[in-house]
Amino acid sequence: MLNPQQLAAVEHVDSPLLVLAGAGSGKTSVITQKIAHLVQRRKLAASRIAAITFTNKAAREMRERVGKLVSAEDAQALTVCTFHALGLKFLQMEHARAGLRRGFSVLDADDSEGIVKELAPKGIKPDVLFGLRNLLSRAKNSGLSPEEALAAARSPRELEAATIYQLYQQRLAIFNAVDFDDLIRLPLRILESDEECRDTWRERLRYLLVDEYQDTNDAQYRLLKVLTGERGSFTCVGDDDQSIYAWRGANPENIEQLGKDWPSLRVIKLEQNYRCGRRILRAANTLIANNPHLHTKKLWSEHPEGAPIRVIECKEAEHEAERIAGMAATLAEKHKVRWHDMAILYRGNFQARPVEKALRLARVPYHLTGALSFLDRAEVKDLLCYLRLLTNPSDDAAFLRVVNVPKREIGATTLEKLGQIAQTKHCSLLEATRSDSVLRQLSPRPAAALASFSDLLDEFRSASLHESAADLVDRVLTRTQYAAHIAASTQDVALRDRRLGNLRELADWFRAMQKGNSAGDLAAQLALLSHADRDEPGNALRMMTLHAAKGLEFRFVFIVGCEDGTLPNDAAIDEGRVEEERRLMYVGITRAKDLLTLSWSSKTKRYGEIHSNQPSRFLQELPQDDLHWEGKDPEADKEAVRETAESHMAKIAAMLAGP
Repeated sequence: MLNPQQLAAVEHVDSPLLVLAGAGSGKTSVITQKIAHLVQRRKLAASRIAAITFTNKAAREMRERVGKLVSAEDAQALTVCTFHALGLKFLQMEHARAGLRRGFSVLDADDSEGIVKELAPKGIKPDVLFGLRNLLSRAKNSGLSPEEALAAARSPRELEAATIYQLYQQRLAIFNAVDFDDLIRLPLRILESDEECRDTWRERLRYLLVDEYQDTNDAQYRLLKVLTGERGSFTCVGDDDQSIYAWRGANPENIEQLGKDWPSLRVIKLEQNYRCGRRILRAANTLIANNPHLHTKKLWSEHPEGAPIRVIECKEAEHEAERIAGMAATLAEKHKVRWHDMAILYRGNFQARPVEKALRLARVPYHLTGALSFLDRAEVKDLLCYLRLLTNPSDDAAFLRVVNVPKREIGATTLEKLGQIAQTKHCSLLEATRSDSVLRQLSPRPAAALASFSDLLDEFRSASLHESAADLVDRVLTRTQYAAHIAASTQDVALRDRRLGNLRELADWFRAMQKGNSAGDLAAQLALLSHADRDEPGNALRMMTLHAAKGLEFRFVFIVGCEDGTLPNDAAIDEGRVEEERRLMYVGITRAKDLLTLSWSSKTKRYGEIHSNQPSRFLQELPQDDLHWEGKDPEADKEAVRETAESHMAKIAAMLAGP
């Protein structure tokens, strides 16, 4: 069921290929069908193919879809993963070349930030610390070593970040650990410098498919280049109009670079949209035409025109939130629209609060994407740190988190002294606790507690040789009496039950991983879980930023805050980055299948002062014949306001009446 352009993209394998896939143009079908074509028609072994995505969720979905097209054996042999998961696989196989010991740890963002904070000047402000960590990450995403980052520093702040980078990597080496950015940087350094290793991996992976190519950073592009070499056996699928991650290192110029590095590159455009009504698509095309393009494309659709795009002017953010909540409730009550078919999108997370308040008042079930992640919850991180210590006894960050959780009468003074001794002996903190000579230098009670903790971990490690990760979670909970710890530290019964439920969910996740053979040993499962996407909202209206909405679609979409200063935001206007903000608006518009509503506030309260707003310049760039500006049709406006008010009052009455 492929259209001619999709079919051409699937069948072309004789030279490098760039597929410019517009929003809703069926790019995932092209990738999955091409994998099947390579295996079944071109007789390429499935084990020689790698499909690279940008999220674990996308990788799981792609693997499921490919599994319906090829044999179970071939589906199992395929590599379908993120860039970082591919890097992890490489390092697990080539750990010695990277200077790592088997069973190394992958630090999460909190662990990494904690080390940077420890290395930074004392009393550093949080925003300065964030800036240093960001500069360090950018250096890694550019593929720079600490020495290269130091040589490239052009300002005192960059010099400070590069200096910390050197110390940071020394600390990671002691811990036998890497951070998330190293999963790309280290494989890249090895492949670019080691010809034998490079030839081995080029033979191992004969064909690469890269999804969301416009989101690649410099290091990821170099990794693609070094893995495919001059033959260029790859298909890159992306959309320059949806490049919205420059702020985290993505380089949209990588699209242009492909043609420079591979002159034989073929470009195929997917322009038929299978998602949006023609009116919505026309608005998106007209908006994005204001940006410069290396490869122009114009999306088209066979869907009906659809309703006019509604533009609503509100008094301020609270009024805007009430209007949108009322409209969502009306769609559900009068038109029987399911909650999960609706989404409210915004530029920044700060805009969520008034919307949440209005939705709660209107009794609209909602799910807030970007709220506290499952993996960021204290009890989940504690249990994961216990497991991390089983795979890597040198993981000092994990040791420090759980050595006194639950309480074991091990204070900060004891840990500081233990750290000094471990540094002198060039060993990890856990290894130091196994030395009688070390323990004799500490006070008797904490020394005994540390010895007991070490014995407990030895018990867990022995059990890990024959128990699954899910069973280990249960064992850790039982032996540490973690449930009693939660009960003692959580007075609220409902919260206590939720925290215990989170731990059960963690065990269930490991069981699902084991059942699906998604990962091998415990270390691999932990690394994947650390960066997994866990977002199962059920039947609820979705609330999220425009960035988070990329790749999703909904029947009814509300974009709030469509005023200059918010979308585009002030910083982008001041710094001349309006083109990326326009792409962000384009992404938001093309999430809508049936109905799109754009709202803005004429007044905004900032730092205690009231400011007047102007509608977003992007609203003026849309085709005005396809918009319905509230106020131009009084009768239609009156009916819409009446429906919203009736719904709002009914919800308030129900709330006052009680359950």
